[in-house]
Amino acid sequence: MKKIITRNLDINIHHGKSFFLWGPRKVGKTYWIKNYFFPQLAGQKIQAEYIDFLLTDQLILYTQRPGLLRERYASFNGVIVIDEIQKVPSLLDEVHWMIENTKVIFILTGSSARKLKKGHANMLGGRAWRRVMNPLSLTEISEYDIEGVLSSGLLPSHYLSDNPVEELRSYVADYLKEEIIAEALVTNIPNFSNFLNVVAITNSELLNYTNVASESGVSAKVVRSYFDILEDTHLGFRIPPWTKARERRMILTEKFYLFDVGVANYLAKRIVRQGTPEFGKAFEHLVLMEIKAYQAYKNPELDIYFWRTSSGKEVDLILGNGTVALEIKGKTTVHEKDIKSFIDLSEEIKVKHKIVVSLETHARSLQSGPLKGVKILPLKSFIEQLWSGDLL
Repeated sequence: MKKIITRNLDINIHHGKSFFLWGPRKVGKTYWIKNYFFPQLAGQKIQAEYIDFLLTDQLILYTQRPGLLRERYASFNGVIVIDEIQKVPSLLDEVHWMIENTKVIFILTGSSARKLKKGHANMLGGRAWRRVMNPLSLTEISEYDIEGVLSSGLLPSHYLSDNPVEELRSYVADYLKEEIIAEALVTNIPNFSNFLNVVAITNSELLNYTNVASESGVSAKVVRSYFDILEDTHLGFRIPPWTKARERRMILTEKFYLFDVGVANYLAKRIVRQGTPEFGKAFEHLVLMEIKAYQAYKNPELDIYFWRTSSGKEVDLILGNGTVALEIKGKTTVHEKDIKSFIDLSEEIKVKHKIVVSLETHARSLQSGPLKGVKILPLKSFIEQLWSGDLL
């Protein structure tokens, strides 16, 4: 089966604004720029230049002489892409000046703004808009096998590989550990490695810094800083709880998810097979990844919560200001007993749509009883309705 990828990311330069484009390594930023963005500019007869700080000579040159950017391109009328901008923070002063005084539009890519912010680099004060590239959305690939996707994940090179386990092993060894340390984000690789494994095992569960610290062999303070690093490098994200309850006592603790389901399963040493608890957990993660991609590309203001009472009653996700309530079930048949939490939710929140994302083959709506109106959707149908804007 030939795997075809078409990305949903769109950067419109015709309003004259520059952009930061952030995202984890190997998510496809450079490939997208060279194979989608540059051909698009060429078709519109717009000049484009590419500066790559993964090339040692380029990195040394601009580190030693940031003003060279202005000297070379002050009269340039087009788009300049600077890849891995966080490697030369001083260059942002030159970029700032050129945005103010020339016609150049910049696309500044990187895996993290953390190093720039910690070094008090010039973040351009709103002169550059912000975009984030996510792992692949299921709308961006032609065909997929659920078990295969849950195992390989959706980083393009992993999804396309004939041996995704080797790709994942290399990614974890060479980036998640080594490169984060190379960026001076952490200094103790064994502790950080233990932390990553614990995070993968507890992926999607309520955050308990004390427990993670105990399992990782570091202090709770260090663990909090590690979670911040994962967020700042776009390797994970927190989902806050819904707290706008009228009567019930709600959980106030966040959940944490790694950015890619394949990376999470590899770190946790999970073999995902349909019908197992591990499959259900991974399927929930996959659906959340899809929603995060939609948020990044179509609806940046979208709020994402989970709903859970102190007594343990839970609905997987609340989208918007209570617009959509989602239960995510990796099952081919969903029974009413699987989604009774919607009844408790309805006593607190009046949502527009109550939806179950499932592996059933046809969409259906419950017609009677306290769950009347709940829609049970196959994964594909949910994704189509999400991206079309019919749900939000």
